[in-house]
Amino acid sequence: MASSICWRCLFSPPWEQSFVQASKRPPRPIFAPRLSFSTSPNHHRNPLHVKNTSGPKVAPRKGTKTLIIGKRKVAPENRARRPAPGERKALRKRIVLSNVNALEVPGMQDINEENMFDRRLEGQVLGLSGQLVDRLRAVEAFKPTQGWRLFRRPGTLMRRETLDMGKMIAEMSSGDGPRKTVRRVVGGERGSGKSMMLLQAMTMAMLKGWTVINLSEAQDITIGHTPYAPLPSSSPTKYIQPAYLARLLRQISIANPHLSTLQLSQEQSSAESTAIPIPIPPNISLARLASLGASDPEIAHPIFTLLVSEILAPGRPPVFLGLDGLAHAMQPRTGYTAPNMKPIHPHDLVILDWYISFLSGKAGLANGGIIMAATSQSNAPQIPALDLALSQLEGERVTRAGQTMAKKERVPLMRYDERVLNALLGDQKGKIEVQRLEGLSKEEARGLVEYWARSGMVRERVSDGFVGEKWVVSGGGVVGELERAVVGMRV
Repeated sequence: MASSICWRCLFSPPWEQSFVQASKRPPRPIFAPRLSFSTSPNHHRNPLHVKNTSGPKVAPRKGTKTLIIGKRKVAPENRARRPAPGERKALRKRIVLSNVNALEVPGMQDINEENMFDRRLEGQVLGLSGQLVDRLRAVEAFKPTQGWRLFRRPGTLMRRETLDMGKMIAEMSSGDGPRKTVRRVVGGERGSGKSMMLLQAMTMAMLKGWTVINLSEAQDITIGHTPYAPLPSSSPTKYIQPAYLARLLRQISIANPHLSTLQLSQEQSSAESTAIPIPIPPNISLARLASLGASDPEIAHPIFTLLVSEILAPGRPPVFLGLDGLAHAMQPRTGYTAPNMKPIHPHDLVILDWYISFLSGKAGLANGGIIMAATSQSNAPQIPALDLALSQLEGERVTRAGQTMAKKERVPLMRYDERVLNALLGDQKGKIEVQRLEGLSKEEARGLVEYWARSGMVRERVSDGFVGEKWVVSGGGVVGELERAVVGMRV
């Protein structure tokens, strides 16, 4: 019987025998046999409700109740004191006129009646006495942007335009010849010293004993922040601002101490006292009369009317009327509304209509004086009628740089406010002077920089090269830019 094991397998090594036996085994199937059950695909199964801790929290559905474990987070309590009404405005408009850390300038003269038109003082800085500072502060002549806080005491630069103004005021105060009235609008680029020129003119008028009435900011009158009411029996309707008139009367009584020596005339008291609800003594002083109106806004308007008629009466001192921010008084609308819900024009406000009547020439100053208004380039709306009127009044001019500026003409498709054009041009064309302030000369700039150096605000050596460099950087001696280039860079 034949054996199932071949002779080759008996005589082969053991490792070859295992290989031969493995080769005789039946082949294994490539795929596993199918199971008796199946599974669903992953995207068909129900998702597990896992709590989301990383993403944003989703609000529960409406109507469902949620369990809140732990304390609710309470916002931290703000323990800071809230500013009182008007506190932030007072801080924004705060005027600091002295700095005890600044050096005292030795030999600094004060401006007075004798030296306010002295040509030898051109380019020098003159100080303001304490009494003048109090009176100027009362009429709000100082501005927060004028850098008074950097120096020991207030001082003003005697530039060429300032000396011309002082000479004109001195001639008008001398009493030789008829009293004349000067109507002037001061313009110029931003930082050229328009508000400072208005302050210098008020200072010289106070030194000569004039009555000074100043509307410090036309924006405060038109912005819509003061109470107003229609004036009875006025056609067209005019609107009074009792609170502003009361404040203006207080300023007039403080800034003009000579009003305490002037008494109410008998003729005016009998004619005007019928409109005042309180009895007015016949021998009351004008300062006391202004104080009565300042104490009660309800009677401020009739007392203001009576006071102005007394100030303008023949034989009284000359009058200086000032206004800063002329563009706000010439804009087409104010922040106030009429009963028909239409905006009120600035010329329908009694106080602005009163001032513009003197500026336009409709009303005159019997004793002479100056009506001066200053424009603004940093905070002013664009008024095409005002720009056209000032250009027409100024005519063709030649700048300090030798450039010829032609006067503007009407643009056919441009809308102009006819009330503004009639007020500034009208029948009194040529009566209003336009003074365009430009940069300082190099001599005036050197005197101003030397004053800053003596006050301890300049560490560099004040030489011709240093002054010339800063004069060029400041755009040809623009006062505001010059102060920024010399003083503001190191403050």
